[in-house]
Amino acid sequence: MTYDVLIVGAGPAGMSAAVQLSRLGLAVVVVDEQPAPGGQIWRGVERNKSGPLSQALGEDYRKGLSLVETFRASPAEYMPETQVWHIEEGWSVFLTSGGRARRVCARVLLFATGAQERPVPFPGWTLPGVMTVGAAQILLKSGGMLPQGRVWIAGAGPLPLLYATQALDLRGQLSGYLDTSGRPGLAALQKLPGAWRDLAGLAKGAGWLRALRRKIEFVRDVKDLRAEGEGRLQHIEWSTQGRRRRVEADVLLVHQGVVPRIHETLALGCAHDWRADQGYFAPRLDRWGETSRPGLFVAGDAGGIGGWSAAMVSGEIVALAIAARLGKGGDVEELRRQARLDDRLAKALALRPLLDALYPPPRERLADETIVCRCEDVTAGTIRAATRTSVPDPNAVKAATRCGMGPCQGRQCGYTVQALLAEVHGVPAGSVAFFNIRPPLKPITLSEIASLEDMETAG
Repeated sequence: MTYDVLIVGAGPAGMSAAVQLSRLGLAVVVVDEQPAPGGQIWRGVERNKSGPLSQALGEDYRKGLSLVETFRASPAEYMPETQVWHIEEGWSVFLTSGGRARRVCARVLLFATGAQERPVPFPGWTLPGVMTVGAAQILLKSGGMLPQGRVWIAGAGPLPLLYATQALDLRGQLSGYLDTSGRPGLAALQKLPGAWRDLAGLAKGAGWLRALRRKIEFVRDVKDLRAEGEGRLQHIEWSTQGRRRRVEADVLLVHQGVVPRIHETLALGCAHDWRADQGYFAPRLDRWGETSRPGLFVAGDAGGIGGWSAAMVSGEIVALAIAARLGKGGDVEELRRQARLDDRLAKALALRPLLDALYPPPRERLADETIVCRCEDVTAGTIRAATRTSVPDPNAVKAATRCGMGPCQGRQCGYTVQALLAEVHGVPAGSVAFFNIRPPLKPITLSEIASLEDMETAG
């Protein structure tokens, strides 16, 4: 079947674009890996409409229900629990769901795939009991589950502050919070005036910090974090202000920011730019969200981290551009002005420069024994040794060590490999490329591939 627009991702950006495009009479299909719409930010919002969990998750979480309901009521076709595993020229998209594969076609393709947590290896991060804050929040939103025992949070950025506040509001157990962000520098203070445009956001973050410092142990300037244990997490150790400390722990939740999901745009050969302030690649987009490949658009955090409010606006902007390309848009510049999309986007992004300055990506040197590639059990020392005798090319490291060849296809180790290569060769990180991404974009079984032929023969 051929659609006018195929959207990958049913988060704030994808749903917003789908609603707008459907109103214009375009045939839209939304493909999403999750069982229900909402993305990571609004996961389970239809189920968590009220009660203590809804209250703890906060007003921003509950705001997602309105868009989810509007999306559900729109004519857009919705394919939940469906993965995209290959895309061919002309936007022939191969999907898998329920153990079977299929192919659909579209005139325009929109990626609204969001972000992923930045993987930051450290000694012991593969021990059972160590997980990301994002994973813990998925458990909270999906089933109201909170970690038990001696629970520590370590990291930087708004998400761990938010999660810690939510957990405490639900009477969860937290032993302490280890802040790895360091003291605010001049660069962060210079961004403060622009952030005043989002006074509510500033007040919210300050409230989280005050509440945590009042209720649990809050440790600043944490460095050299280590997790230890025999078969599971038993202790964590860190340095702060020149002192070393070691405590017992059952659960360690870590977070060091988020990065755009770029595997799909890399695989399709889109131009990408390096964002040095946050240490990630993002697809190069014009002011309408179109990539360097005509007819291929990106909206939301997949094009650069901005948060859910900015993602919704970017979905509207991209929808106007796609409609115009397909002959349905009218005067899109005038429509963009009337809807105040640029003003709304600027307001939604007002806090972002301050957050980027407050929470830069970690730059501590990895110990040689630290595992970088969890899939293939490759250490930082092995990667350093492999690149010393070659050019700073992650694909050469992949060939020599199998790093990046596992099921995650480099999603968990790509940026760390890039940083190690830059370190060894003494070059800027942005000058080192990411892994070459090849299909399948997600693991797929032979039986699923065989079912594709059966379905096309039947069709």
